[in-house]
Amino acid sequence: MSADSGPRVLWLTPDKPDRISVGRRRIAEQLEQRGYRVTLWGTTLRTVWTAVLRRGRYDAVVGTTRTGAIVGALLSVGGGPPLIIDHVDPIRQFETTHPWWLAVPVRWLEGLAFAVAAHVLYVYAEERERVCRFAGAVSTTGLPVAYDRFSDPPAGSVSAARERLSAVDAGDRVLVYAGGLEPIYHITELVDAMTVLSEWTLVVLGTGSLEPEVRRAATERSNVAYLGTVPHEDVPGYLHAADVGICLVDDPHTLKLLEYGAAGLPVVQLAGRAEPRLEGLVTFCDPTPTDIARAVRSAAGSAASEELRAFARQFDVDAIADDYANAIEAVTGAPGDEDE
Repeated sequence: MSADSGPRVLWLTPDKPDRISVGRRRIAEQLEQRGYRVTLWGTTLRTVWTAVLRRGRYDAVVGTTRTGAIVGALLSVGGGPPLIIDHVDPIRQFETTHPWWLAVPVRWLEGLAFAVAAHVLYVYAEERERVCRFAGAVSTTGLPVAYDRFSDPPAGSVSAARERLSAVDAGDRVLVYAGGLEPIYHITELVDAMTVLSEWTLVVLGTGSLEPEVRRAATERSNVAYLGTVPHEDVPGYLHAADVGICLVDDPHTLKLLEYGAAGLPVVQLAGRAEPRLEGLVTFCDPTPTDIARAVRSAAGSAASEELRAFARQFDVDAIADDYANAIEAVTGAPGDEDE
């Protein structure tokens, strides 16, 4: 399809800074390269009102869990554009982190949105039954990783990362964590593990509610370095300058693990829901400082997992964009780009 004739798509995403949440933007960029005209908006009161006024300008609306999907249903009913729900998080996560009086209506509204949707793409297998109970057209997808960007970053990016790590006195053995600084990621336990891992330096990239705790640890401990939020384009350089990547969330689907894998890092992952999916690809641990330290040393002593790299390659953003292109074509009747 030509660049000016593809379907016009409004994509409502969570209202997060671009450098914090990049997955949807990467998919949108891929779709635009294929000729789709994608408008990507964080879901706020202002963008909702604007979307309501302009809904006739779009051929389809994509709504990302949770607010984007619910607002997308509002736009779609009554003759609006067909809705595609980008269902990336299980309701279990929301119910765990929010009070019941909010979680109950959100679950109900999300079910209503599934019923309104022309197509639902979902990531978590645990959500299949709930999605299929309400939605007519359903398919699976995954979180997208910019595989080439992480597997083979520019040499200058790696050199710049090494220089910054040298400036903060990072040692020869670097454990990297790139992501949110929230309790669900066991940040406190990770920092405490550095009292056991005296021969390692923990490098933390990211922000969140536990940022003061991490900053304090970086001030008090010589083997903890907090670099704050860095541009996402710079993250591959830091991963290639590290020795082990760590992910301590009880979740089988995390973008950071795919990024670590694409970069060729051995990975330490929290034991739990991820085990059936990642068995043999990562080193699992319990969320205690002692076992985290044990797993880091074990991972470092093993060869970087080519199997994990191959696993990450399956979720390259170009392949994941195919799922969204197919859904858009299905709900709009637009021809694909098979001849291109």
